[in-house]
Amino acid sequence: PTSLVEAASPQWFWMEERFPGADQWNSLHERLVDAWREQARLLPPGSPLYFAHSSADELGEDLMTVAYLKETAEQAGLDTGWISMEEIGWDRLSGRFVDQRLRFIRSCFKLYPWEWLTTDRFADHVLDTLDNGGGTGTTLWIEPAWKMLLSNKALLAVLWELHPGHPNLLPSYLDGPRDLATTTGYVAKPLLGREGAGVTVHAPGTAPVVRDEPCCYQQLAPLPDFDGNHVVLGTWVVDGASAGLGIRESSGLITDEYARFLPHVIL
Repeated sequence: PTSLVEAASPQWFWMEERFPGADQWNSLHERLVDAWREQARLLPPGSPLYFAHSSADELGEDLMTVAYLKETAEQAGLDTGWISMEEIGWDRLSGRFVDQRLRFIRSCFKLYPWEWLTTDRFADHVLDTLDNGGGTGTTLWIEPAWKMLLSNKALLAVLWELHPGHPNLLPSYLDGPRDLATTTGYVAKPLLGREGAGVTVHAPGTAPVVRDEPCCYQQLAPLPDFDGNHVVLGTWVVDGASAGLGIRESSGLITDEYARFLPHVIL
């Protein structure tokens, strides 16, 4: 998610400056503003829509991403607030989450993993007061809790078990690499994580290794090599519609936090 800023405005301005008259697969900004405008009627009344990130973000990527999303919400006419995850408080008397001025937090966009939130000190309060949009609970969190399923790489193994041989899937397992170690090679991916953290690549013919931490073991599908650069395409979807493209390239097979963002043009 932290390549959103680069994929939206900066690469568009780069195109306008370097390739005037060209085009780009990029309607991110406009679609985000339209989506917030559409979602505004579904947000609970009584407080601004807060935007939160962790103050432990050392690189500032989370802060910039949240700040940009906050700007798009404001352009859509929403009343917004700013808070760090560490500043969110719990009011015992009212049984609600509050900001630094003890105002109720009725809705909050957070760039903070659900798997962290549900194991934090106030995890029970989060789940007990969860507003799923049906009028129950007191705090609506964006993204919703069911997104935890999509961020867990165990889903890859479940999909392969349900649809073995599907052309859009790679063989994936949770109990180990099985025959992938001797045939195609495999990649071991921690179930939770981002930016390539903890991912290991195992060439074909190597001894299978089952790691202590829960992992998804997936068939090796090397990224294409362009003069030593390995490219991965990240496509964006906003409100169910295709909205843009962000390209990242790395020197190795794993696209990690050091991967370079590559702008694109359509000539």
